[in-house]
Amino acid sequence: MKKVVVLVAGSFIAAGLYAQELKPITVKETVDSLVAKNTDAKGGAQALAAVQSLRLQGKMVVNNGRLELGYMLIKKRPGAVREEASLQGMTRVDAYDGTEGWKITPFGGRKDPEKVSVDEAKALVEDAEIDGPLIDWKAKGSTVEYLGMEDVDGTLAHKLRVTRKNGDVNYVYLDPDQFLEIRIITQRMENGAQVENETDLGDYEKINGVFFPFSLEGGPKGSTDKQKIIFEKAEANTPVDDTIFKFPTTASK
Repeated sequence: MKKVVVLVAGSFIAAGLYAQELKPITVKETVDSLVAKNTDAKGGAQALAAVQSLRLQGKMVVNNGRLELGYMLIKKRPGAVREEASLQGMTRVDAYDGTEGWKITPFGGRKDPEKVSVDEAKALVEDAEIDGPLIDWKAKGSTVEYLGMEDVDGTLAHKLRVTRKNGDVNYVYLDPDQFLEIRIITQRMENGAQVENETDLGDYEKINGVFFPFSLEGGPKGSTDKQKIIFEKAEANTPVDDTIFKFPTTASK
């Protein structure tokens, strides 16, 4: 009889262990744990800090794929950026030197550089970040909250809200397996109105030990006509002349 009891008890224990094996292990994530995983996924804090400048070249596809422009993005710490979109011998330029932003818009008939407002420069300030909104968020004066999981086109992603010191908000979605950004929704005030943009990130490639997205697709949230940027070449820490970010002193001809 004792043997039967032991066998029966053993079968219950085995069943219990089997049930435990089938039950997924849940990890309670926090802002700190997710930022740490995001940092590690990109290559680590040391590798990120070592990237002082970044030059990315490729193409921009707009008008639902009907128009393709050459595209170049140059970033340099601590907060400078220059973006160029070229078509038929004309080049649009958007730049920020860490203090002020400016643009050249030849497609709109303006060939001379124009300074932009503080509100217009907000997007450039974010574009200038090499690391993204989560890395060193405390030093940037931001606050970050973890909002749990949310579906992103079939992927249950980690969602964080980054509130910047100027009041702008980024909702950052991290892939649950790789912990890299797959979507960023930005809300900001521009000229008295709230603007909301959505950008999907993918096709990460490693440059100088750091993973960067080589595919960006974005536009106003809810819009079906989004611009897509595909990078085909990238270089880190190549010499960059600071003058390319500064407002030109002579007009274009």
